[in-house]
Amino acid sequence: QVQLVESGGGSVPAGGSLRLSCAVSGRTNSIYVMGWFRQPPGKDREFVARIGWSSSHLFYADFVKGRFSISRDKTMNNVYLQMNTLKPDDTAVYYCAAQRVGSASYDQWGQGTQVTVSS
Repeated sequence: QVQLVESGGGSVPAGGSLRLSCAVSGRTNSIYVMGWFRQPPGKDREFVARIGWSSSHLFYADFVKGRFSISRDKTMNNVYLQMNTLKPDDTAVYYCAAQRVGSASYDQWGQGTQVTVSS
């Protein structure tokens, strides 16, 4: 099992920045890729960004390109999502997730952290 704990959410005005953190523990050698997802109020959960656990290969959803940046601290086993130029539409609960080796999808999830962007 892999344990994921998000932190860093909060309320900011439009144009502001936040950095979300995901503390990763447990069987980290079983992880293939880490991702960030979000669920806006009243909407389905959507993919935001991912990073390869070993390769550090990056991929972003189109709506965050140029504004958000995913990174990983290999010494601390933390994954970060730096969010700049935030918009009210970025308001959501943000989740980090792990896809383990051999799994077809993200199968380990954190509890989520709320991000609210005011206009």
